[in-house]
Amino acid sequence: MKLDKKTSVFIGLFIVLGLVALQFKLSNLAGSKVSFTVFDAFGPMAGAFLGPIFGALSVFLMQAINFLIHGAFAADWGTYVRFIPPLFAAMYFGKRTKLNIWVPLLAIVSFNIDPVGRSVWYYSLFWLIPIICYFWQERLLLARSLGATFMAHAVGGAIWIHAFALPKAVWIGLIPVVAMERLLFAAGIALSYLVLNNVINLLVEKKLLSAGLTLDPRYLWRRKQGSHV
Repeated sequence: MKLDKKTSVFIGLFIVLGLVALQFKLSNLAGSKVSFTVFDAFGPMAGAFLGPIFGALSVFLMQAINFLIHGAFAADWGTYVRFIPPLFAAMYFGKRTKLNIWVPLLAIVSFNIDPVGRSVWYYSLFWLIPIICYFWQERLLLARSLGATFMAHAVGGAIWIHAFALPKAVWIGLIPVVAMERLLFAAGIALSYLVLNNVINLLVEKKLLSAGLTLDPRYLWRRKQGSHV
């Protein structure tokens, strides 16, 4: 990523958009007072435009600023746990690496170490999804999006099982909710990426943004040669 004044301005605007997305709550997390937000369908694509490392850092920065804006108030431990999963989603969406396999595998192991987790072991089968999607993530945007959102879910679930004493019945009840929720998040990530991929391309063509961000020409409505514009 080429960092200059115009690109820095874009990153600033991107962070502002992320902060706005964080204000729209969707649903509460079981066992905690914290919520999923529109940000869960927005943040992961930072990894695609800024690279996995800078993407994850920008996602952390958005959450940290939002935390401070709201008075650095932690409703419970879930507030801090919620910082972590989106970072891994951004890294997954940003680049196809072996971590996209190892992190979900470790999450499955972590979940099943817990006695309650072992009693509902089939819940952790969700985390085979990012592993399967790994083999398709460079070909299909939906696989990339689905893998990213389930990567976040794997990391969050692996921590949640140890941080909150949720009974077996709650985990079982979450299975259909997770399936629907993550499909919607994946669709949101894919749609957000398509829109922003084309908006950035348009801004570059209008010379309002420097050629420093990584775009995917396969998803440009107005095709342009090269994967970096």
